[in-house]
Amino acid sequence: MVSIKGGRKQLAMGAVAAGLALGAFALSGTANGATETAAAASVGKHAKPTVVLEHGAFADGSSWNGVISRLKADGYPVVAAANPLRGPASDAAALRSVLDHIKGPKIVVGHSYGGNVISEAATNDSDVKALVYVAAFLPAPGESALELTNKYPGSTLPDTLDPVTYQQTDGSTVTDLYIQQDKFRHQFAADVPAKQAALMAAEQRPIAQSALEEKATTAAWKTIPSWDIITTEDLNIPPVVQRYMAKRAHAHTTEVAASHSVAVSHPRLVADVIERAARATVR
Repeated sequence: MVSIKGGRKQLAMGAVAAGLALGAFALSGTANGATETAAAASVGKHAKPTVVLEHGAFADGSSWNGVISRLKADGYPVVAAANPLRGPASDAAALRSVLDHIKGPKIVVGHSYGGNVISEAATNDSDVKALVYVAAFLPAPGESALELTNKYPGSTLPDTLDPVTYQQTDGSTVTDLYIQQDKFRHQFAADVPAKQAALMAAEQRPIAQSALEEKATTAAWKTIPSWDIITTEDLNIPPVVQRYMAKRAHAHTTEVAASHSVAVSHPRLVADVIERAARATVR
């Protein structure tokens, strides 16, 4: 476990021109993943795996922005999938369609409830080489996010929720859960600058209450190597719960004094753990 407490003249001119042409080819080759992969293969190099990021409740793909910029700077292709936040089974099906579309090795990363989703979506996918859980749930079959949250005391999330119930066209009702905006920073992003946390509060995506109650049916972490970032100042998923799940999954763990929004407050750390998982599993 890691603990964290940032004649010759013409020939010469021809050679220069050739070098510039090759340089231009290299630059244009990195403009798209397919060309870059083909170029790497042609010189016998291994392309880096694609990193697929799955956000959790009360967030969206922009919560990965800092992580994405660092991964891309280090040469990793990245896709931040849109999580519908309707339920582990249907959300996993949506993520699986993304995974199936991406060819080659993949590192799949889930934040918070996104851990439920990647645990199901990656099951039996031989192209998924590692799972990275970021302040996330690692449910076993038969467990729900709500059950795991309540396994040990410490979560203050219930008192901050703002439920919104609406009726669907078939007559059934759905209750969506938001975090009250005036409580969002303290609950979800205490170590994020106030102005940025206020934007996150306004942009938050709600999760269906039933999604937190839906039980897992599979657990990809049982067969795929896993890494886990445990946030010791988390008010959503208590650290003791995170440690319990990580130990059960035999995950490589990194602990950091951070809020639930660790990908926003510590993007370099999150990117480093993802890259560590990639180096360890993709040869």
